[in-house]
Amino acid sequence: MQLQTLTSPSLVSTGNVFESKHEAIQYLIKQLGEAGKIHSQEEFLKAVLDREKLSPTGFEGGLAIPHGKSTTVKEASFAIATLKKPLTDWESIDPNNQVQLIILLAIPETEAGSTHLQLLSEFVTRLSNEAYKNRLLNAKTNTELYESLDKVEVEKETKAGNKLNKTVIGITACPAGIAHTYMAAEALVKAGKELGVDVYVEKQGANGIEDRHTTDLLKKADAVIFAVDVAVKNEERFAHLPKIKTSVAAPLRNATSLIREALDKAEKTPKKEYNPEQATASGADETGEKSFKAEVKDSILTGISYIIPVIVAGGMTLAAAVLISQAFGLQEVYAEEGSWLWLLRQLGGGLLGQLLVPILAAYMAYSIADKPALGPGFAAGVAANLIGSGFLGGMLGGFLAGFFLKFLKKKIQPKGTFAGFISFWVYPVVGTLVVGSIMLFVVGEPLAWLNQSLVEFLGGLSGRNAILLGAIIGAMVSFDLGGPVNKAAYTFCIAAMASGNFIPYATFASVKMVSAFGVTGATIIGKKYFTKQEQEIGKQTWLLGLAGITEGAIPFMINDPLRVIPSLIAGSAVTGAIVAYFNLGLNVPGAGIFSLALLQGQPILLAASIWLGAALIGAAISMFLLIATRKSKLKKEKQEGTITKKAA
Repeated sequence: MQLQTLTSPSLVSTGNVFESKHEAIQYLIKQLGEAGKIHSQEEFLKAVLDREKLSPTGFEGGLAIPHGKSTTVKEASFAIATLKKPLTDWESIDPNNQVQLIILLAIPETEAGSTHLQLLSEFVTRLSNEAYKNRLLNAKTNTELYESLDKVEVEKETKAGNKLNKTVIGITACPAGIAHTYMAAEALVKAGKELGVDVYVEKQGANGIEDRHTTDLLKKADAVIFAVDVAVKNEERFAHLPKIKTSVAAPLRNATSLIREALDKAEKTPKKEYNPEQATASGADETGEKSFKAEVKDSILTGISYIIPVIVAGGMTLAAAVLISQAFGLQEVYAEEGSWLWLLRQLGGGLLGQLLVPILAAYMAYSIADKPALGPGFAAGVAANLIGSGFLGGMLGGFLAGFFLKFLKKKIQPKGTFAGFISFWVYPVVGTLVVGSIMLFVVGEPLAWLNQSLVEFLGGLSGRNAILLGAIIGAMVSFDLGGPVNKAAYTFCIAAMASGNFIPYATFASVKMVSAFGVTGATIIGKKYFTKQEQEIGKQTWLLGLAGITEGAIPFMINDPLRVIPSLIAGSAVTGAIVAYFNLGLNVPGAGIFSLALLQGQPILLAASIWLGAALIGAAISMFLLIATRKSKLKKEKQEGTITKKAA
């Protein structure tokens, strides 16, 4: 890269004296403005100062590279200045850094992922050469400094005799996923060459994972360096390796010492045998790519991990509002718009009804196609809410967004002048429009038809066969835990209540406790068959069940729908049939344990016993089936694992 093509002698100055960082930045922006590189000095100053708030742009050895990305920049360029008197107020990676060389990058917003990174990488590479940096610092005139920009000595390759036959792999990641991520990677690779060590760095940046470590490399590596300021994605891949964890800035200060530290640790605590299941967990095959099955599994597990806190927080908040209203007879306050209890109800309900599905869809998509899929994933989840498709629709939307963005990333890669435009406009906008349209106009119509057909079907059964009607309502309630089938049952029960038939809603209210009670029972009695995460969820779902909230069972259903859905349906159908058989009625909307006192059709104690007993019987059936199917699944997986090992 020829640096002189992106600047001019008028943008180069030597021997400056500034009293502060702010004054220096203003001076360089003025130079850019007078050279016609930016439309508005004020707007660009704001962009640079906003970037300064994110992380330090001062490095070490007297260097600072502030930068701004803005639509006010006409063309990519930079201004450079050397100082007579070092600045000590510049926030730097090295706290003792005294800035003497300032390079201000001006980048159009559309080139954020291309020219920006190329310039940063080029400067970091060149300035890591002390002779080059000193030549710039010691330039006496502006012309001398300008002419020195592209005078680069060719570095000598490390001699074969210096090779240590060691391999170190690394991960670099910063919050923005741009500058420091790539600069730290460059520093590690360069230091590795100087030491005679093979260094390979995976960058987890703005465009997701780049240069992903292959399974072969994971087996070969002696140690791993995590130079990150955010969580490492798929960290389980490196469980067998000695690790060094540090900040993303550390390699810029002294990459050589980090590599030596990693090698020392590898000597003291050698790596363990590589476990192929680590690659399965991360979904990587020998080329670093995920199989379709692994992508689907990882996507589901990622979505579950992100919605669990939402389910717990929203469910418990809503449960508190429901139980307070029923325990203290505050149903009117609960229903009064703007009241404190109504607001509490809206908070919990909003987390479950508005946020849960978009978060599920977004992070399922993120697992498949990384950060570019987040926007379309959220859009797919919002669309799923709009068409009332519940969490099953959200899962479909997550898969659509993830695989479409993966396809888009392969076909339209962020390279060249329009790299930033592709990453920050094409991916989210095109992804949202395509996936959102499919959800709204292709998936939505069949779901609306299904909902209406189910309501009409239930209406046809009403009054003719109470037991069958109760069983069907029970099955529908637990089929999708809030999706279109569940909503069709709710719509029918409310309509029946309005016409004076209170039996369907009593059935609905009792069945809403079955899934939660069944999950809690299964994770307690069959504890050894469930993960720790599932056990923790199970400890709380019974409380949600008391308030008639079914969402607590969603993580179980998403993780293993083919086994969990039939298990919950079986218990729920029995509960529905029992309540309907005894002609129990409920004329107050809502669900929860306090509905016991409002039941009709039998003496109150008998009605309460039957209604709650039916829920417990159904929960026991579901619990037994959940344990039995999980046990069968684990046994099957164990047998398949044994066969695979023998074949290997």
